[in-house]
Amino acid sequence: MASGHILKEVKDGVATVTLNRPEKLNAFSGTMAAELYASFAEYDKDDDVRVIVVTGAGRAFSAGADLSSGGNTFDADARAERRERPAPAIRPWNVRKPIIAAINGPAVGMGITLPMQWDIRVAAESARIGFVFVRRGVVPEALSLWTVPRMIGVAKANELLMTGRIISAREALEFGIVSHVWPDAEFMPKVREMALDIAQNTAPVSVAITKRLIYSLLAEPEAEKAQKEDTRAFVWAGKQPDAYEGVSAFVEKRKPKWKMKPSKDIPEFIPTIK
Repeated sequence: MASGHILKEVKDGVATVTLNRPEKLNAFSGTMAAELYASFAEYDKDDDVRVIVVTGAGRAFSAGADLSSGGNTFDADARAERRERPAPAIRPWNVRKPIIAAINGPAVGMGITLPMQWDIRVAAESARIGFVFVRRGVVPEALSLWTVPRMIGVAKANELLMTGRIISAREALEFGIVSHVWPDAEFMPKVREMALDIAQNTAPVSVAITKRLIYSLLAEPEAEKAQKEDTRAFVWAGKQPDAYEGVSAFVEKRKPKWKMKPSKDIPEFIPTIK
């Protein structure tokens, strides 16, 4: 039975997941995290969902881990729920739809490290972002020591991860943590506009393959091998119904009617990321 720690809605191909503990600034409980990743698994299988948006209820995106239990919050030996926490139902980089983090307010700790595993991050003007772990006596988690240097460069990552300081939305844009900052009053309409553009104008299998290859090729050090992989995907895609439809729709100045589905039409040679 759902706990109410997240809210879900699907409309026009856009699934919106809202972190829903506003009285706790949407701090993550084990239940919230499990339900969030269960929703990713659910929407991954649903071909009617083209894009997933995650945002927060109230004035925050997420304050990170719930610290209300006190000093043993991060002690797995003392906290059974941390020791026995199950693995996510699906890793976000293997979800076949883009995941957009709509950072509508403060996002600190795992409130920003989890979105770093997602695909697109945008922020409201009032958002504040911080990888605060070293200020809590722990180290950055949720793969952030891997994602952040790769996404923004080592020098910038060192500053953010080693100081743990809180930065403004505009600073986050300058660092490359987010790709857009929009005024609070316009924020969710702008997010929805972005999501609908994906849902209405892109081929779902093309997007899924593109996402898979972006992440898998991050680990490929040789340009020739990377080119071989993307060329193989391009040649395959050019023979598929959606390529014919995409070009025909453009020439005929009409909306495309995509025929292929991520649940069954991604070729086996496209890797699942480990």
